Amino acid sequence: MAMLNRFFLLVACFAVIEIIMAGDPDILTDFIVPSNVTSVNSSLFTFTGFRALLGGESPPAFKVLKASMAEFPALNGQSVSYAALQFPAGATNPPHTHPRASELLFVVDGTLEVGLIDTSNKLYTQTLQTGDLFVFPKGLVHFQFNADAKKSALAISAFGSSSAGTVSIPSTVFATGIDDNILALSFKTDVATIQKIKAGLVPKP
Repeated sequence: MAMLNRFFLLVACFAVIEIIMAGDPDILTDFIVPSNVTSVNSSLFTFTGFRALLGGESPPAFKVLKASMAEFPALNGQSVSYAALQFPAGATNPPHTHPRASELLFVVDGTLEVGLIDTSNKLYTQTLQTGDLFVFPKGLVHFQFNADAKKSALAISAFGSSSAGTVSIPSTVFATGIDDNILALSFKTDVATIQKIKAGLVPKP
């Protein structure tokens, strides 16, 4: 019995370790200096890319401004990043996932219809007003939609990773070269329908 208890304790310890390691890896310094930086000053910790949001017009289509490790190298090792999501009237952020982080979305202006789908395929939807927050759990498919036909919307998303990653469901499924016959069988439709969907995803010139 004692041997069995020790076994379960060992299994539990490994489970806790796996949970702890599920985010970005810890660093052993205060911060990571990018290799191309020769002198560290306060500019390293400053990101000005969101200034474009102030006083600017709403873009003609859904637009994301990111402050992740790629755009803001000082975030490396800090397990956090941001994105500003701009929604013209009627615009959508199509179903997608973030494989490395949960997302906390804050509606700054306007309203948004949001939804997420859990691993049992249950859909959770909500209409968010200005000032509302909504969390999208790590790795789950989710979306946002500005249902207002006249007013734009703006939201800010915080991520629990410096590089959350984005997997767009439409692009991943229909624009990566999966054979049309496989897609037709998977979606229980015909090749002609699959080709129409693919044509609709081709970026406009």
